[in-house]
Amino acid sequence: MKKMVKSKEGISPILATLLLIVIAVAAVIVTYAWVMTFTTSQTGKAGEFLEVANIDWSNSSQIAIDILNSGTSDAKILKVYFGTSSTGLTEVSASYSPSQTVPKDGASTVKVTIVTSWTSNTRYYFKFLTQAGNTWEHNELSD
Repeated sequence: MKKMVKSKEGISPILATLLLIVIAVAAVIVTYAWVMTFTTSQTGKAGEFLEVANIDWSNSSQIAIDILNSGTSDAKILKVYFGTSSTGLTEVSASYSPSQTVPKDGASTVKVTIVTSWTSNTRYYFKFLTQAGNTWEHNELSD
């Protein structure tokens, strides 16, 4: 017959409580580290938030892009990249009107003009690099 061991006991309540506290503290530390990493990477972008308001495809030898900034600080565009795939972008020269700096008011736009030929019904990819080191990407199907 089977022998029952009556002296078999679990861990003490004090040890169980300490173990739960250690697990909870470890979870808080991991969550804190993740939140700090996430917020640090996102606050750099919070100052400037570029959006493409409109793309003018009316001229077959150039593309005019209206950009606005709904962030909390002005954004100066340093470089513009353009291509037919998101991985094959090349830096292009662009002209800016009225200036390279997109004001933070969220209402004023800056017209970025890229002198290049383009084809109808083709998806084009754009990337803008700002002075703060942020990149803003956009893609759109041409008219």
